[in-house]
Amino acid sequence: MIKKSLLFLTGCLLAFSTPLKSQHVIPVFDAVLFYDGYNTLEALADEIVPLPEGFYRLSTSVITTKLSEEQLNMLSGSIQLDVVVKAACDNYDRLGHVMLAFVPKDSALYDPNNTQRIEIARFITPFMNKNKQPDAVPYTYQVDYLQHLFQDKNLREQYNFWLELEIFGVPYAANTQVAGCSGRSDVFYGTLWFTSTEIASTMENDNLFIPLFMKNRFNNYQEGATDTIGKTVKNKLFTVEKDLIDAHLVLITSNHGANSGGEEYNRRWHYVYIDHEEVLSYKPGRTTCEPFRVYNTQANGIYGTTPKTDEQWQSFSNWCPGDVIDNRIINLGELKAGNYLFTISVPDARFVGKEGDFPLSLYFQGKTNETIGIKETTTSNPEQIVLFPNPVNYTFSIKTSETVKTVTVHSITGQQIIRKNDTLTVNISSLPSGFYIVHVELVNGQKSVHKMIKQ
Repeated sequence: MIKKSLLFLTGCLLAFSTPLKSQHVIPVFDAVLFYDGYNTLEALADEIVPLPEGFYRLSTSVITTKLSEEQLNMLSGSIQLDVVVKAACDNYDRLGHVMLAFVPKDSALYDPNNTQRIEIARFITPFMNKNKQPDAVPYTYQVDYLQHLFQDKNLREQYNFWLELEIFGVPYAANTQVAGCSGRSDVFYGTLWFTSTEIASTMENDNLFIPLFMKNRFNNYQEGATDTIGKTVKNKLFTVEKDLIDAHLVLITSNHGANSGGEEYNRRWHYVYIDHEEVLSYKPGRTTCEPFRVYNTQANGIYGTTPKTDEQWQSFSNWCPGDVIDNRIINLGELKAGNYLFTISVPDARFVGKEGDFPLSLYFQGKTNETIGIKETTTSNPEQIVLFPNPVNYTFSIKTSETVKTVTVHSITGQQIIRKNDTLTVNISSLPSGFYIVHVELVNGQKSVHKMIKQ
């Protein structure tokens, strides 16, 4: 049975009642400068300030650097991640992100579009005026669970770990509204460091790590963003290959980019299921945004000029400029090897004018009682067999590079209902809505099992 427990990681600065045993500060980014997110590095080449050696711009809004072995060795025990965003010439609220990229050892740099990456932190930039104080906002996360990635023996033998800081800003309003910003393209300064409490003595070799979503667009009007147009529901099937003594999911979602009255402003219930069993329900947003008013030094329509009551904040705002977006840790406890279906649903979502989405990031971590060998971190099953669409109304298809021998559809009690030979499509329109198990066997002897939802 899945344990229904949840740990919320918020952006409040942490206070320790007793001194830490052995504290290590690991600086990564020191006041690096970001530029107009809608522009290109080539177009701004004459304005962009060079970065220190070992730091690279992937775009005007993303800077990356490789974590050294010394830095990785210190990232164990209790780990705190701190980000500070300082105003330059952006004065609107947007999203920022921290990502971890797993780059093959033989690569000098990497293409982010063809590299396995996960999001480890997300935050909301405030309405800041660089000429007023405070001109910087801090964001803090407790991320102890990341030690199982940083200290994973197999991952470190196979990959270099690169850390990306993304701060998207646009200077156009500030060019006319903020003194000293006329004609400028720089938007924010970003600083990032970790603080840990111990240095790892040995690396781990009993971890299971499965990246699932990386800032995927999630809405109800785009193909690929949702499983069924018109329904804000997204499913992901993943395979756990060994019994686990403990497991959890790390989930990040946030709402933005809709018209007035749309998902940028409304709190909606989010429901998360594993194999149709609810493991989490939540509404995004704080009780009040007043604690973050101090960082919003530029006049804006969200904070206004006077404080709001808790009820006023909760009636229209699902996020606070100057706040973190929560990392939601869904504890699953012990898990048996097998296939698992993740589902997230926001049934009341209303995307005004077909604008906006909930950027969705998700990855799975677990621990075994035995050693796990080196392997690619991939979200597909070992046989590279994909069934789509899922959920399905009428016919589902099979994507594989091998020839299919048989496909069988079973009820959840194990009864075989359909059997097809040598086919890539199966019609299940005659079956009642519900949950089914699909077995696929290839001519080379490989087999896989999939969970299928019939709508």
